[in-house]
Amino acid sequence: MGTTLLERPEKTEQKGSKLFVPDYIFVEPHALNYPLGKELYQRFQAEGIPMQMTTSHNQVRGIPGDTEVEKYRNAKRTLVIGVRKTLKFETSKPSAEYAIPLATGCAAHCHYCYLNTNIGTKPYVRVYVNTDEILAQAEKYIQERPGEITRFEAACTSDPVSIEHLTGNLKRAIEFMGQQEFGRLRFVTKFHHVDSLLDAKHNKHTRFRFSMNADYVIKNFEPGTSSFHQRLEAAGKVAKAGYPLGFILAPLYWFEGWEAGYTDLLERLRSQLVPEAMEDLTFELIQHRFTKIAKSLILQRYPKTKLEMKEEERKYKWGKYGKGKYVYPDIQAKALQAHLESEIARLFPQARVEYFT
Repeated sequence: MGTTLLERPEKTEQKGSKLFVPDYIFVEPHALNYPLGKELYQRFQAEGIPMQMTTSHNQVRGIPGDTEVEKYRNAKRTLVIGVRKTLKFETSKPSAEYAIPLATGCAAHCHYCYLNTNIGTKPYVRVYVNTDEILAQAEKYIQERPGEITRFEAACTSDPVSIEHLTGNLKRAIEFMGQQEFGRLRFVTKFHHVDSLLDAKHNKHTRFRFSMNADYVIKNFEPGTSSFHQRLEAAGKVAKAGYPLGFILAPLYWFEGWEAGYTDLLERLRSQLVPEAMEDLTFELIQHRFTKIAKSLILQRYPKTKLEMKEEERKYKWGKYGKGKYVYPDIQAKALQAHLESEIARLFPQARVEYFT
């Protein structure tokens, strides 16, 4: 696996580029019945990281902090080692047919992240050790669609690259999908720690995507992630390793000078990407959105954020289960879409835009 579970993470001084090392660890007893759970337990025990048992990865209590902000920040530094009991996969349109649950939560501090809603009360990082059961369930879903490609999104509830050095689960999933005639894997990351994945037997069945954005967005709203340059360099490595490559430009954000900002982003991508990346390149465009719950949590957790969330300046878009979110009004959304699609066509004529939402 590139990095084994018993190796200490690499050290680097660049801000936002360090591998995630938890400050606190909770372990479900049943996780110790699985080889990965046992390995992780032994590793962290040897490293002396505070560790305690918990009855369920959904019921973690005892994360320190005197205020809600402190508890939240400490939760982001907390790892929970658990067993994924629910093996019913959620749908993941428009990206894929299903979300494959390898982990939940993320240690980064992106202000706008939709996980502020999805896992609002449980912001800690959860890794699941029953990987074989999860992959077996994925195979069942593939078999239910004979003769059709079934795509699985591995980054719906986490950034799997950010914790790959701990579990190796992403590489296992990549190599599993490489053996499936009709199975495909997709994931997106804001991190550059890709070296352990470069020798995976992917058989071009995994699309490796990087989340990119204008400098204004990365600088103001994405603390704790790898830099634009680090992500771009990692994208080059991934393309040279034969993976189909993609970029998710999200959230597309309306700020002063946004047109020049996004043109600059795409021009830098074009000038610095390795030739191999152009062979099968995709873009996904997602405008900024928020829910009432997310807005409340974001303002509580990042009280100094510059993120604009004025409901009166947005359009309310209904979603599934009778819930909705605030997106840009049609005029702004169409302007964002037209500009990005035009610039992508100019700079990447062979690439395809998979969707705008």
